[in-house]
Amino acid sequence: MSEVKDLRNRLQEVEKRLYGETGGEPRKVTEGLLKVHIALANVAGKRERVKTLYKKIDDLIKYLDPQYIDRIAVPDSMKLEFILAEEQYIRSQAALLEQMQSLQPYLDSEHIKAVPGQAPGYRLCLRST
Repeated sequence: MSEVKDLRNRLQEVEKRLYGETGGEPRKVTEGLLKVHIALANVAGKRERVKTLYKKIDDLIKYLDPQYIDRIAVPDSMKLEFILAEEQYIRSQAALLEQMQSLQPYLDSEHIKAVPGQAPGYRLCLRST
């Protein structure tokens, strides 16, 4: 009930701003809005294209929802097409990973592991020059 009272108060405030505090019997905004609504409903009822558009508004709202794409179930054939379309990229990434694994022993060598111990002395040399 508080929402109805709030709405009524807001409409009264709009009417005051439109028609002023004084000046006879102001025309009610709600009555005008109701007339416009009835006129639009009559036009929509007579026009087949407008009826169709009104029916499609729910679909449009559904499609505009950002989470709509997540709710669509992608068939396995489409997933296969996505994978095949990216086949060359996937193969190049696999080759790079294999190359990285072949170089792993160099990264695990004692020389690389000793670098943090050598770094403070190296920084001292740089500062003194």
